[in-house]
Amino acid sequence: MRKELLAVIEKNARIGLKDLAIMLGVDEIDIANELAALEKEGIICGYLTLIDWEKTSIEKVTALIEVRVTPQKGEGFDKIAERIYNYPEVRDVFLISGGYDLLVTIEEKTLREISNFVSDKLSTLDSVLSTATHFILKRYKDHGTILSNKDEDEREIISP
Repeated sequence: MRKELLAVIEKNARIGLKDLAIMLGVDEIDIANELAALEKEGIICGYLTLIDWEKTSIEKVTALIEVRVTPQKGEGFDKIAERIYNYPEVRDVFLISGGYDLLVTIEEKTLREISNFVSDKLSTLDSVLSTATHFILKRYKDHGTILSNKDEDEREIISP
């Protein structure tokens, strides 16, 4: 039941206990107990709402920043990753393979704020060797959800 429960709530965190119980063929109390256990074990770390910010009047710029670092002896990448993820601007930090070591996601109101974060905070850390910043221009799919539906062709069809 655990695997199925996690798969369902990953797609829809707002689904009710009753609906979950029906879908999984178990009692509501079993669902409630399993969710509590998953939270206690740190498997469920939080519940998120996916927002299409382009449909709001709120300005938000997202950047993906590749960071090349020197791992610290005895601690590898963990210590520098911790220093980076403790900045309030930072949304995500991932250890990645390839030419860079970490992938950092930040969200700010303007490109300048992101640029200032990278130059004033991130690039000045002792272990950081280099960075490459990529700005998200448009989201098509996020967390498995398609955000941009194709605009329907509203032209009138003329037949001979």
